[in-house]
Amino acid sequence: MATPVELPKSGNTVEECVIGRWAKQAGDAVSPGDVLAEVETDKATFEITAPVGGTLLATFFPEGALVPVFTTVCVIGAAGEDVEAFRPGAAVPVPSPQSPVPMAQTSPTASPQPPATTPRMSATASPEPLAPSARASGPLSPRARRFAAKWSFEPAGIIGSGPGGRVLEQDVRKAYASARAATPFARPAPTRDVIARRLREVATTAQYTLHASADAGQLLSMRARAKEMARANRTPEISIDVLVTFCTIRALLETPDLNAELIDGAIVRHRAIHVGFACDTPRGLLVPVVRDAQDLSIGALARRMNERAAGASDGTISPDALSGGTFTISNLGSLGVEWVTPVIAPPQVAILGVGAIHAKPVRTGGGVDFIDAIALSITCDRQAIDGALGARFLRTLAEKIEQVEYDLILRS
Repeated sequence: MATPVELPKSGNTVEECVIGRWAKQAGDAVSPGDVLAEVETDKATFEITAPVGGTLLATFFPEGALVPVFTTVCVIGAAGEDVEAFRPGAAVPVPSPQSPVPMAQTSPTASPQPPATTPRMSATASPEPLAPSARASGPLSPRARRFAAKWSFEPAGIIGSGPGGRVLEQDVRKAYASARAATPFARPAPTRDVIARRLREVATTAQYTLHASADAGQLLSMRARAKEMARANRTPEISIDVLVTFCTIRALLETPDLNAELIDGAIVRHRAIHVGFACDTPRGLLVPVVRDAQDLSIGALARRMNERAAGASDGTISPDALSGGTFTISNLGSLGVEWVTPVIAPPQVAILGVGAIHAKPVRTGGGVDFIDAIALSITCDRQAIDGALGARFLRTLAEKIEQVEYDLILRS
């Protein structure tokens, strides 16, 4: 009996993956546990393995295809078995004009549905958001509507599998997968697809950026001491990144309105601080997340950040460790960038940009001295954070940085 193999959900927030490489081809013999394909999210890579032995009868998506999770990607069975019943989209018939109008099969009281048409998907990299509920053949569930809007997909003519012909999320997912497989010309490069989608999300925000600086004398002093202690194997590596993150967490505890998300027009404030920090990796920009960072000592925070950064760099980090952040920090100071204007990652309402430590003139009595100053920039969504609140956060963060040594002594 033929066995379908689905694309597994590799993390709580992963909704689709890219078929990176087929390790087996149709017609190949496979054993249980054999690697069938390498699959990529925009953050990590994992493998699909064979649940049973037999012959790989068919693969339904080419390499490079972007596929929703829980979609059947291939079938294993005995040579000659029919696989058409497992092909994505097979459960969503597309009748000819002469064919009888299909009926929803899940409810005896379902009303007739109009003839189904092939779901349409824009071939551009940045399609306009659609109004799925106005174009589908039956009413869409809220989850189905969110999925269609998220992927700018028009689920026209889908026969819903829910009660009364209601179109469920799984119906839209199947149609979306079928349209993806049928229209390879419409698929932009996977990474660019993700970037374009996020930029469209950014367009719904009202962003502004404030800039300030803080005396970095104590940061540099603590960094030097941490290096000495690390060489003596007494502590983990504590970088400027870690110290700034520690100070940011302390500042967020005093200005908690920035530790929030804007979801469906409502501001959701979080008590726990799940801090994301941008990392430059061979796979591009990744943002690992340290959860419940407010409960961590400086040493524990350093260990967690170091582990996350190493996993992001070598590709072993899990998708769950790259999601769920409530506030993000982007530090470009190590690359020599003096001032940053970071872009918020919705639904978060703020992001901190950190620039290079540089010499800054300050008045001292009747003269001018130079200090080591670190550049700080906060970008906020004005829908949730007004300018005064953003400025107060920057002032609080500067104070935490300028007294970081004292703060760490108190907490040790």
